[in-house]
Amino acid sequence: MTDSSIDSRHFRDVLGHFPTGVTVVTGLDASGRPHGITIGSFVSVSLDPPLVGFLPGKKSRSWPAIAESGSFCVNILGAGQDELCWRFAKEPADGESKFEGVDWTPAGSGSPILPGVIGWIDCTVEASVEAGDHLFVEGRVQAMEHAADVGNAMIFFRGKVAKIDMPSA
Repeated sequence: MTDSSIDSRHFRDVLGHFPTGVTVVTGLDASGRPHGITIGSFVSVSLDPPLVGFLPGKKSRSWPAIAESGSFCVNILGAGQDELCWRFAKEPADGESKFEGVDWTPAGSGSPILPGVIGWIDCTVEASVEAGDHLFVEGRVQAMEHAADVGNAMIFFRGKVAKIDMPSA
């Protein structure tokens, strides 16, 4: 059921004023082929047990391929990783891979850890439920790490990528 009193474009514009972090969720399909999708709707869910969540669109072709393995890796993008952000934001043409030319390493689950990310979180799929035109995917954290020397984080704000400038310690 749609609430016609809320204009979807206005809804998107208003919520675009809330800055979000930028991640790329990666994983392997049943044949071991890597897939990835840019996600701005990532959240910490629980400390005990350690759970995280994100919301891929129901029309995504990448998420069902990743879900086949039952695991995924959240790659937290830093400032200057715009190319990775946009590469994984769009569905590839049939037969093409978003990973063409990307030199990734496998997490414990086998899911790709992208080069230069400021942190990664390797998870098993705990649950997935419908949430409007998206799914809410909950993952149980199996392993994680962050870069020792993190510069600036990438954020998404008003339809564009930007960075958070952190003062030197």
